Amino acid sequence: MSDRSRFDRSKRIRPWEIVTMGLVSLNSNKLRSSLTILGIAIGVFSVVGVMTALSAMRSSIDKGLEVFAGGVFQVSKYPAVRINDGWWNYRDRPRIDYRQARRFKILMESESDSLVCMFLGDGGEIASYKDRKSERNLRIIGSNENYLECFPMDVEYGRNLSAEDVEFNRTVTVIGANVVKALFPDENPIGKVITQRGTKYTIVGVLEEKGQSFGSNPDVLVIIPITRFLSIRANNNTSLQLAVKAPSIDVMSEYQDQAIGLLRTIRGLAPEDPNNFDITSNDAIQDIFDGIAIVIGTGGLIISAIALVTAGVGVMNIMLVSVTERTREIGIRKSIGARSKDILKQFLLEAIFLSEVGGVLGIFFGIVAGNIIAAQMDVSMIFPWFWAGVAIITCSMIGIVFGIYPAYKAAKLHPIDALRFE
Repeated sequence: MSDRSRFDRSKRIRPWEIVTMGLVSLNSNKLRSSLTILGIAIGVFSVVGVMTALSAMRSSIDKGLEVFAGGVFQVSKYPAVRINDGWWNYRDRPRIDYRQARRFKILMESESDSLVCMFLGDGGEIASYKDRKSERNLRIIGSNENYLECFPMDVEYGRNLSAEDVEFNRTVTVIGANVVKALFPDENPIGKVITQRGTKYTIVGVLEEKGQSFGSNPDVLVIIPITRFLSIRANNNTSLQLAVKAPSIDVMSEYQDQAIGLLRTIRGLAPEDPNNFDITSNDAIQDIFDGIAIVIGTGGLIISAIALVTAGVGVMNIMLVSVTERTREIGIRKSIGARSKDILKQFLLEAIFLSEVGGVLGIFFGIVAGNIIAAQMDVSMIFPWFWAGVAIITCSMIGIVFGIYPAYKAAKLHPIDALRFE
């Protein structure tokens, strides 16, 4: 290596020296630097937090929709999900009564390989056995023999409700695992009689324990015949819900068309009349969520972009002020051999470092906030690798775009003029 090469190499600024000088500069202007970092952190936090929360919500929905068996769609008076319109837009629809539901079940099952479930539910209930009482968290479900087929659950021991139980309005019940733990900690519940709202029910089956999912917990269910439920809980406004299980997902659309035709006939609709009921499937719920997620995600990105551009202006401002305050330092460095590109690199890396610190803080707090939402939805921790990577790259670009002019201005200072600056 020639003496000239050794001399040129000795004048080159090392990366760790740039970082050290950058930290010293930022440390000397703590408040200004902190505010700039905060601006970038807020922008990154908004996008990472929103996307983490949306990922948690999607995981929760996907997990929650597992309560429906494959190929199942629901029929009800009101839409399962209402975004821009309330119940009042559907208040004039006639209810689905037991006569219509029973006729629909008979026709649908006789003309196809489907299974039809009629169901209704009430929450916040209590059941008792002797001197024991459950917590006020039971959900009483009135249904027929197909409930466990449409909402996949298995009977651990005993039996399911039968068509005869429904037909003859029997006071029998199938209970969840938590009900057993509360009322029968040391004995077999099959054949025992529990009391619920003054009515005594004989236990004929116990469901396998599953745990909570999407705000629903099958372990707190008390399932009774739909006829019994209607006889003690229904009023003139009660509208049944129906679930139809097609043989497979592939033919579900055909079965939906068949169900629509049967219900229109049963409810006496003319060809030109719109449907006065709604059909909802898992795919429809997921499509609705995807539409909401796009709107929320777009809003989050716009807010983040505005915040990041504002923060970028802050980065440019602090770097311009830094150039002005360190003009004499730049002159001294140039007078002892520092090259213009070394000065450019120093100030540019300082701007990038400032942006990245804000980006890392924003990612950290965004992930924390998003996963707090995930925890509330009983979803495992989520790390949005894609959006974290996008945030890091974006922060680097902000540092480059908004730091290049101050760095260029510093690099072009003439050593003599810089030394004369006071």
